[in-house]
Amino acid sequence: MATYAGVDLGATNVRAVVGDDDARIIGSYRTKTPQGPTGIDVTEAVLDTLRRACADAGVDPTEIYATGIGAAGPLDLAQGTLETPPNLPDTVERVPLTGPIEQLVDSERVYLHNDTNAGCIGQRFFADRNPDDMVYITISSGIGAGVCIDGKVASGWDGNAGEVGHYVVDPQGRLTCGCGKEGHWEAYCSGNNIPRYARLLADDDPEFDTALPLDDPDFSAKDVFDHARDDEFASHVVDQLAHWNAIGVTNVVHSFAPIVVYIGGAVALNNTELVMDPIRERVDDMVMTNVPDIQLTTLGDDVVVKGALASALTAGTGDRSKLRR
Repeated sequence: MATYAGVDLGATNVRAVVGDDDARIIGSYRTKTPQGPTGIDVTEAVLDTLRRACADAGVDPTEIYATGIGAAGPLDLAQGTLETPPNLPDTVERVPLTGPIEQLVDSERVYLHNDTNAGCIGQRFFADRNPDDMVYITISSGIGAGVCIDGKVASGWDGNAGEVGHYVVDPQGRLTCGCGKEGHWEAYCSGNNIPRYARLLADDDPEFDTALPLDDPDFSAKDVFDHARDDEFASHVVDQLAHWNAIGVTNVVHSFAPIVVYIGGAVALNNTELVMDPIRERVDDMVMTNVPDIQLTTLGDDVVVKGALASALTAGTGDRSKLRR
C-alpha cells in the first residue's frame, strides 16, 4: 500500500496528514504557525509537522510516495517557496517549501499550490457534487479563492491565480491591506483585519455606544460576532462586513461564472449564519449573470489539507482519473 501526504500551511496553523491510496487518513498532526523570526523557522515547523504526522501513521517519511502542499500565497513555483506572506511578520520574507520536503520524503513528487487552490481540489475530490465550474473561497486570516473552470483548477503561470482577497472593493481605500495596497477585500473582512475595520467605523461615529472592547489589544473578530445580536454597533459592523463580502463574491461570480461557490475559512465556519446568509441575500440582487448555488464547504476546516492530500494522490491535478493504482 502506498502512502501520501498533505500539508496545509496557513497564517495560524500548520497541519499535515498521511493517507493511503484510497484517500483514507491514517495519521495527522497540527501545530501553530510560528511567527518567524525568519522563513526558515516556518519551514522547520512544516517539516516537523510532517514528521509527526508520519509518526502518527507509523510510516517513515521516506515511505511517502507523493506530497501535496497548500500554502497561503504569494508563491514562487519555480523556487518552490512562499514569498513575503502578508499575514505573517515582515521578517518572514521567504519560506522554502518544495525543496526541503523533497529532501525529507526523498521524492521529487511534491506539488505546491496556493492554499485556496488546494481547497478547491479538496472540495471537488471529496464532495459528492463535483461540478466542472466552481469556486472555493476562504474567509479566514486572509481571503482568497480556488477557481475551477471547465474541469481544470486555475493556477496561473506563477501559482498565484485566485488572489481575490486583493480585489479592490473600496475605491476610497480607507484601509491598507497586509500586502501594502489600499481598499482590498481582505483589508476589511479577513479575520486579521475585522478589528481594524471596527475601530475605523467607531471613529466615524463618535457618539456610538458599544460593549465591544475596542481598546483591548486582544480585541478580535470573535468579539464582533459574539456581540452582533445584542450590541447595535457590533451589528452595524457585521452588516458592513456583509456589504464588502457580497461585493467580493459578486466580483468572483462575474469573473468566473461558477455553478457553485463553496465558502470556508474560520470566519465563515465559526459564524455561518452571520456570514453566509447575508452573502446569499445580497449577491442575488447584485449579480447580472446566473446566480450560483452558494454554500458552506462540506469539508469544514479540513478542506485545504484534504485538498493537498488529493493533489498528492493525483499527481498535482485533483483529477480522479489520475489516481495511481
